[in-house]
Amino acid sequence: MQNRDLVYLQEKAKAIRLGILEAIGVNNKGHLGGSMSAADIVAALYFYKMNHSPNRRQDPDRDRFIFSKGHSALAQYAALAECGYFDKKELANTKKLGAILQGHPERDYTPGVECNTGSLGQGLSIGLGMALGGRLDGKNYKVYVILGDGELAEGQVWEAVTAASFYKADNLVAIIDHNKLQATGPIKKCFDTGNIGAKFSAFGWKTFEIDGHDMKSIVDILDEVDEVKGVPCAIIAHTVKGKGVSFAEGVPSFHNGELTAEQFEQAKLQISNM
Repeated sequence: MQNRDLVYLQEKAKAIRLGILEAIGVNNKGHLGGSMSAADIVAALYFYKMNHSPNRRQDPDRDRFIFSKGHSALAQYAALAECGYFDKKELANTKKLGAILQGHPERDYTPGVECNTGSLGQGLSIGLGMALGGRLDGKNYKVYVILGDGELAEGQVWEAVTAASFYKADNLVAIIDHNKLQATGPIKKCFDTGNIGAKFSAFGWKTFEIDGHDMKSIVDILDEVDEVKGVPCAIIAHTVKGKGVSFAEGVPSFHNGELTAEQFEQAKLQISNM
């Protein structure tokens, strides 16, 4: 894509947030919180950094994106619709029987989805496999994996972190959506994962920390990781769960909550005015 116009990217992030709302709808359970917190990062990946196109979905040189915290796939669905992988009308059918958009990413149903995720902790391992496969095939693509901070409690994540460091997978980028909340409360109270950046660094990763809602910081760091050679990169993105919707920001119950008709309209207005 390579459009570095920050206003353009911020508008795309806004479109993704509105798409998330459409996918949830009124009086339906939907993962609002973690989808909204990742929206700016997803916008930067799909509309600036990644080499991809709905017209060449199987291009062997395309960059790969994995939403390891698959319950937040609404942000990816909204981005894919905005890119033209499928009609935006499909967002309203999310989680309906037979629809192409389900509660977690499904490769065989959804155009543009690289793999199934949602069983937390597995996405980074899949991403590492894709990265190493690309190396064996002589390809230059990158693999971007978004993980939740609560997801880091899964042991398989750290097995993948260790292996990626050992294999010097410099075409793998892990992005931690560090909104500091999980379904039942603060990470620090539920399962404190400690200093995430220090842990990745200790495993031999090149580690960065940014404001995950500052578009300039996001695109700058995505450019910077392109220059890192010989080690994988981790970006710890400090975010706000439910970002853009005042009554949902930092509220654990909106991890997977319902919106009344009034709340839906309020959220839509607030996002439109961001």
